[in-house]
Amino acid sequence: METEAQKLELCCGDAGESNSSAAGKALEMDQLHEDSDISQASVSNGGDSETGKELVELKIIWNKNKYDVKFPLDSTGADLKEKIHSLTGLPPTMQKVMFKGLLPEEKTLREIKVTNGAKIMVVGSTINDVLAVNTPKEAAQQEVKSEENKKEPLCRQKQHRKVLDKGKPEDVMPSVKGVQERLPTVPLSGMYNKTGGKVRLTFKLEQDQLWIGTKERTEKIPMGSIKNVVNEPIEGHEDYHMMAFQLGPTEASYYWVYWVPTQYVDAIKDTVLGKWQYF
Repeated sequence: METEAQKLELCCGDAGESNSSAAGKALEMDQLHEDSDISQASVSNGGDSETGKELVELKIIWNKNKYDVKFPLDSTGADLKEKIHSLTGLPPTMQKVMFKGLLPEEKTLREIKVTNGAKIMVVGSTINDVLAVNTPKEAAQQEVKSEENKKEPLCRQKQHRKVLDKGKPEDVMPSVKGVQERLPTVPLSGMYNKTGGKVRLTFKLEQDQLWIGTKERTEKIPMGSIKNVVNEPIEGHEDYHMMAFQLGPTEASYYWVYWVPTQYVDAIKDTVLGKWQYF
């Protein structure tokens, strides 16, 4: 028979093992809860980098592709170009971004009044395409500059004097000398073409087209097909320019427009040719 001391020793041993097992399980459960809390914290902390920022919903359209994007309203045009780069692969310097004209890089989306659902048009090509297009354009520009240096000022040439001698049109849009402005939301109107007829320019940015309208008809010209744009201030009226769009390979293809308000000249050239041509 077992002694009382032996029985007591066995009972204590069983109780110790039971208590130790329970304590181990409790520690394991505590560790699981702690790991779960850490995992949940890491997920919630890493999710929304735009917390606290006011976002605007945009529809970015490039090369027949559409991207629905939520973007901080106080980000700049340059920031948006970086976002477009991440979506399309187009480097910022290769992008022509349109929102009511060429998108200014230094201003915020709030400053240029971008609202929910706004369409942002993007025009751009691969570096190989740009090099193929730029080479003939640059050659054409050099040829034009060389010819201009040999000739008298454009506004003194006989073909232009016929139109300029008519004087400034009464309904031409007002000019602001010494100021550069973005293209207006309405067509540029009240100007003359080379025959002395009234002409208006409409910039259809969503279609990347320039519409040249007269009383008789409207020509819809893809901006990518315009080889060059030249301009010169009108003597005695330097707040207005005469401007030509080169629609073909030679000077004979120039479409002349007279009495273009000077504040829109740079915006017209940037919109038609695109800033990326200089890179």
